[in-house]
Amino acid sequence: MTTYEIIKKKRDGASLTDSEITYFIEEYLNGGICDYQMSALLMAIYFNGMDDREISSLTKVMADSGEKISLGELYDITVDKHSTGGVGDKTTLVVAPVVASLGCVVAKMSGRGLGFTGGTVDKLSAIPGYRVDMCGKEFLSTVKRIGISVVSQSDNLTPADKKIYALRDTTATVESIPLIASSIMSKKLATGSKSIVLDVKYGSGAFMKDILKAELLAQKMVNIGKSANRNMAAVLTNMDKPLGFAIGNNLEVIEAIEVLKGEMISDLYEECVALSATMVSLAKKIPVSEAEAIVMDSIRNGAALDKFKEWISTQGGDISYIDNTDKFEKAKYIVEVYSNDTGYVNSMNTEQIGFCASLSGAGRSRYEDSIDFAAGLILDKKTGDFVNKGDRLCCLHTNNKSIIEEVKDRYVRAIELSNKKPETSKTIYKTIW
Repeated sequence: MTTYEIIKKKRDGASLTDSEITYFIEEYLNGGICDYQMSALLMAIYFNGMDDREISSLTKVMADSGEKISLGELYDITVDKHSTGGVGDKTTLVVAPVVASLGCVVAKMSGRGLGFTGGTVDKLSAIPGYRVDMCGKEFLSTVKRIGISVVSQSDNLTPADKKIYALRDTTATVESIPLIASSIMSKKLATGSKSIVLDVKYGSGAFMKDILKAELLAQKMVNIGKSANRNMAAVLTNMDKPLGFAIGNNLEVIEAIEVLKGEMISDLYEECVALSATMVSLAKKIPVSEAEAIVMDSIRNGAALDKFKEWISTQGGDISYIDNTDKFEKAKYIVEVYSNDTGYVNSMNTEQIGFCASLSGAGRSRYEDSIDFAAGLILDKKTGDFVNKGDRLCCLHTNNKSIIEEVKDRYVRAIELSNKKPETSKTIYKTIW
């Protein structure tokens, strides 16, 4: 077996054996295979794909390439959630304490946002004092004590995936379902939870624009997890409009707190309940309908909010900001954006709206960039709403005066109006078990 032979085999459309995949990934990580050889294999995979066994094998070797979290005696009741990214997606802030309040264990490592996609770690960092960086020992201690912890992803987790992803980003091989599925699932398997729920987004504000491709990706990831003896489900959710009404870190934290305090914010509440119920159903082995009822009870009776406060306080966050969200820093400029026309909001270019929030200061174009926690957007109108000329579409929050006119223009152009009210689209498309 040589590097050349493996590349040629996949180039010609054949399936690689487990040993060939292991050899290639391990040698690349150790420096025995160079970037141009890995690039050739990635391009061959991009064009010829991989079968389920190959994808599972690739996922396993990447998951085994670095640190793995062992949750010990808690394993059977541990449950994790992963979102493929979106605009206004603050569900972890609601879902994690809801699920933990019901006796499940949420031990989660999350990433930062990039481009138009927000990151959970950035939102948590907006809470003064909250510590996103914890050593493995402290992370596990927190999980054992209170049943929940969310921290920044360890640098030692799946180093093979990190190295390969950086190469995919520069070789036009990012948009490959086998490579996407193995990248996501290698991190989920390495973090050690028994049950895993995937929030797979589709639509204009998602990585997967096409619903059929999103469904295929979801099914592939569910298959990977099951082959690794994990309890799996994937919930396909709509990202043709932002989730909730707040985009931006402080603003999204406030909105998540409002949901935990009982505010039924349309699509955000619906999605949080669906994801929480799916997680509880897997971890506690109960029907989804039963899980949904106790999830809503946890929000209504304040148990989820109490767990949220305990979690934030344990990781150093100032919970006075939860009791009084007016304490969160406000942007210097709060600018109203008005409609130029009259009609129903027929569609929203959610990706462009996400970029508007990023331009305001709420996002970053490189991982090393800093963000402005106070920046973002509060939406007034969403798909299906009627708008008169001169009505407010949203409020822009920013500390950067120079971007105001550009963001206003971009936002207005991201909203398409029609004389006819569009059909209502589902927030939850389907769940794959």
